[in-house]
Amino acid sequence: MKFSVCVGSACHVRGANNVLLTLRQLVEEYQLHDKVQVGSMFCDGDCVEGVKVMIDDGETVSLTGAGTRDFFLERCADLIGRQ
Repeated sequence: MKFSVCVGSACHVRGANNVLLTLRQLVEEYQLHDKVQVGSMFCDGDCVEGVKVMIDDGETVSLTGAGTRDFFLERCADLIGRQ
């Protein structure tokens, strides 16, 4: 699974660095480095309310720093359960 966090101007102001850091910390916390990749991407002009995160080069979601942990735990529940 891959999460790409937008680091464009608008998302940067909305807390992209916090979302990126939180996702990376959660990958380490749950030891998913071999199953989950976290990276950054540049803006594609599809900004909404929060920080844009693309999942596996397809679906996109809008996250806030406060919602990042819940998002990760929901999306990676199967991977976390297999450890």
